[in-house]
Amino acid sequence: MANVVRAALVQTEWTGDKESMIKKHADYARQAAEQGAQVMCFQEVFYSAYFCQVQENEHFDDAEPIPDGPTTQAMIDLAKETGMVLVLPMFEKEQDGFYYNTAAVIDADGTYLGKYRKTHIPHVKGFWEKFYFRPGNTGYPIFDTKVGRIGVYICYDRHFPEGWRALGLKGAKIVFNPSATSRGLSMYLWNLEQPAAAVANEYFIGAINRVGKEPYGDNDFYGSSYFVDPRGQLIGDAASDKEEELVIRDLDLDMVEEVRKTWAFYRDRRPDAYGDLVAP
Repeated sequence: MANVVRAALVQTEWTGDKESMIKKHADYARQAAEQGAQVMCFQEVFYSAYFCQVQENEHFDDAEPIPDGPTTQAMIDLAKETGMVLVLPMFEKEQDGFYYNTAAVIDADGTYLGKYRKTHIPHVKGFWEKFYFRPGNTGYPIFDTKVGRIGVYICYDRHFPEGWRALGLKGAKIVFNPSATSRGLSMYLWNLEQPAAAVANEYFIGAINRVGKEPYGDNDFYGSSYFVDPRGQLIGDAASDKEEELVIRDLDLDMVEEVRKTWAFYRDRRPDAYGDLVAP
């Protein structure tokens, strides 16, 4: 019997306030569960606008502790209600002055499994993230969930192959990459990098982007969220580049083993020859 996981992504527009964004995502999660989804990932800093287009202290008020903050606790209840594994990208406050771009992972029974903190933090026009976020210090954790071993890599991380490989070495079968990516220079990379990473590391990737224009800066987020298999092929079509959309796809996890037997990249790795990659 095939080991098939029904997985969901959602790309949404900014509603104008945190409470309605949380409600919108919860509603989409219930829709996904009704369609049989077993695991779902939201977009980067899902309950906020993408405020990193500006550098303003007021946005620190959106940060919450994880897992003890109200949003994580509400999502624990939602996971229990829907029976889905939830991946929740949020703005985390660890303590005064310590803020991270983080994804919490909750198992299908509501168990909080842990968090991943975005490792690579950009700081260029329109993406002033170092004003808000410290570089992540979690390494590259794998979460053993009801649907199998999953990992998370957040937005700008995707430009760095090392983390993708670390997740594969730890046994990831599905990796989610929630993002806030706007039209222009990065759009062709959106259609290139995640399929290439899926091939190189031989697992499924769920790529999630925001959609629409938001109140800070002039970025226009182009959605186009998708799932890609370990052969680098999209599973169904990518989502709209202009509209909100719930994306639900069936992932046959047996393909991971099949592809790893065909393309033995893990067998043929030469870590003894890679010292230059970590030389000071």
